[in-house]
Amino acid sequence: MHFNFTEIMAKHKQDPNKHEQEGKETVEFFKDLDKEALQTERFVEKNSKLLGIIFVTLLAGVLGYFAYQQFIVAPNNQEAMKSYLAAQKNLSEAKDEEALGGKSAANPGFLGTEKEYSNTAVGKLSAYNAGLLKFKAGKYQEAYDLLDKFTSGNDVLMALKYGAMADSKSNLNKNDEALSLLDKAISASSDPYTNYYFTKKAGTVALALNKKDLAKKYFTAIDEKYKDYDNGMSDAYIEMVKYY
Repeated sequence: MHFNFTEIMAKHKQDPNKHEQEGKETVEFFKDLDKEALQTERFVEKNSKLLGIIFVTLLAGVLGYFAYQQFIVAPNNQEAMKSYLAAQKNLSEAKDEEALGGKSAANPGFLGTEKEYSNTAVGKLSAYNAGLLKFKAGKYQEAYDLLDKFTSGNDVLMALKYGAMADSKSNLNKNDEALSLLDKAISASSDPYTNYYFTKKAGTVALALNKKDLAKKYFTAIDEKYKDYDNGMSDAYIEMVKYY
């Protein structure tokens, strides 16, 4: 079972408003950090001294946060982006080894970018791409470990991450773990095609594990929710469970 990343992305329809910053090869310029709203409470007068201490502590924390953003995160993202785009160029030219990189400072590639800028969004995306390249090379445990480092606010990319991790586990003959990861892939996104794709894969893995009731549950879900994507095959899958 192999992770067909190209097939998913070709069929998945992007929402231009939601993903307007994404480019080819799922390049996405993420927000560095989510902004959190600060809530305050009124204290009674007798606690004014305590309030002052807390306020100073919070202020120091807030100033530290913005200093970190301005002097560490933002510059790192710029440098990380240069490194990432160089690796992406090699990938577009089918130079997988050069794109993966990690062997010299002159060519950090996705591996070097992830290692050097792991605290940035671009660094995390580099881990994702490096994981896919490791998977392509048949190094499934390394692929799994790299993919596990990736996080994103993009629900489709998170679903794809779990799907690729599932395929890594499947190729390591750990299908029970693969099935659990496919469940995560299904629940990660509300996109119907993505859900259909991974529900179908979960059904086939469950069938391979001789978990017929579970396989039937997945295939029935396809019949009920995703007929538009299945070309009428769900009935055949349900029937297949009876004779497998």
